[in-house]
Amino acid sequence: MAPGALARLLLRRAPTTRLARPFAAKARATPRPQEPEFPSEDDDDFAGGEVPAPTEGISKPLAEVLKELGKRVPESLVKTRLEEDGFAIKYIPWHIVNKILNVHAPEWSGEVRNIVYSSDGKSVSVVYRVTLYGTDAEIYREATGTASVDDTSYGDPVQKAEAMAFRRACARLGLGLHLYHEDVS
Repeated sequence: MAPGALARLLLRRAPTTRLARPFAAKARATPRPQEPEFPSEDDDDFAGGEVPAPTEGISKPLAEVLKELGKRVPESLVKTRLEEDGFAIKYIPWHIVNKILNVHAPEWSGEVRNIVYSSDGKSVSVVYRVTLYGTDAEIYREATGTASVDDTSYGDPVQKAEAMAFRRACARLGLGLHLYHEDVS
């Protein structure tokens, strides 16, 4: 078929309402992409329940990323842990925080900056840095987490301290920060 012949054939067809709409109308009619919803705890498994993370690179200004991270995290993603003294602590599991960062700040990075055991060997502290990248700037926040070496109820102490430091560094960027202020009001 000669170049342009297909276009001429298409133009000869009777116009349909879809082809007759101007380009601007089609652009307005296209629905805006919606925020991905996080799966419920029951649906959240590694066999397809994952929320796909954008991978097209840095696509938003940093202020927009921070605004998204500063939104309240749904209660369905928040866990509660009872301390030995009976005090209830609300927290977001580290893997959920990781997912939220993947969705709203796909160009983030994190690293353990330091691991220090106390002089008496009874606790370990981890310093963690989270860096966010936007189209216009980058920002990082660091935080520490400490765990008792004797407490092995949920994994090893370094893992616990790292998860705590990671969540705290993310809270310094606004993610889950509301959990620290709920009892104050």
